Amino acid sequence: MRATVLVRPKPGILDPQGQAVESSLRQLGFPVGDARVGRVVDLTVDADDADAARAEVERMCEQLLANPLIESYEIELEAGS
Repeated sequence: MRATVLVRPKPGILDPQGQAVESSLRQLGFPVGDARVGRVVDLTVDADDADAARAEVERMCEQLLANPLIESYEIELEAGS
C-alpha cells in the first residue's frame, strides 16, 4: 500500500523557510500570505489493509518522520503497489 505523509510546522511555530519563500514571492510581485514550507515522504507499506497501514505510518511519524512538538502531519493512503 502506498502512503504519502505531509509534514509541516504547526501554526505558531517559527518557519524561516516559509518566511523566506513568502518574502521572495512578494518581491517578485506575487500577492501571497502566510507561506509554510513542509516536506513530503512517499512510502510503500507492507500491510494487509488500510487500518493496519495507517497505524504503521502513524508509528513512523511519531518515532521518526515528524517532531510532534513542533510539526503536524497528514497521511494519505492509496491501495496498490
